[in-house]
Parts: sequence; C-alpha cells; structure tokens
Amino acid sequence: MSKISWRQVSAWALAAFFVAGSLSNILAPGSIYEEYLRWGYPHWFHFVTGSLELTTAFLLAQARTRLWGSALGCTVMLAALATVTLHGEYRHGVPPLVVATLSIVVGWIARRKRLPSSA
Repeated sequence: MSKISWRQVSAWALAAFFVAGSLSNILAPGSIYEEYLRWGYPHWFHFVTGSLELTTAFLLAQARTRLWGSALGCTVMLAALATVTLHGEYRHGVPPLVVATLSIVVGWIARRKRLPSSA
C-alpha cells in the first residue's frame, strides 16, 4: 500500500471543498440564487461561479495541475471576498478568506515540489 502524504490530503480536501461549493452554486437553492441577484450579478452568474469551482477541484486533484488549481481557487475566493466586503457582509468574508489562504498554501507546496533541488 502506498503512503499518502499530508500534502496530497490537504490538496484533496481543498478539492472536496470546491466540489461541494460548485454543487451548491450550480444547483443554487433559493437563498444562494437570491444572494447573487441582491449583489447585482446576472441571474445566470451562479453557473459561472460553480463551473469555476468545479474546474478548480479537478485541477487540484492532480499533482501536475495543482498549482493552476490553487491559483484559480484563490482567485475565485478573493472575488467572493470582494463581493461580500463591498456589500458590507463582513461575517461572510471569513470562509473565502480562509479558503483563499489554504489555496495559497497548497499552491506554494505544489510550486516547491516542482522546483529543482538546489543541492
């Protein structure tokens, strides 16, 4: 049995978060749909967000594309943070800030793994 590193587990956990987020945005129950409208986004924008989150999850799941997934995930979360901040919903800003930070950490780990060793 192969050993699974904490680096892989952290990336997969982050990918799982983005899968859950994508499903909630794509399916958009009434409350989520209404939030997008209240924030001034077009009625179809939840599909864009959900698609970007699902793409992020797929990119994070593979080591070769993890750096790109981290960058996309961080971008999506920073956009979410900007949206709630601009609308004065500061409490809703904590989860995107935490996930953006985790995306940066996973990306940093992926980038370090790609760099040739200097020894």
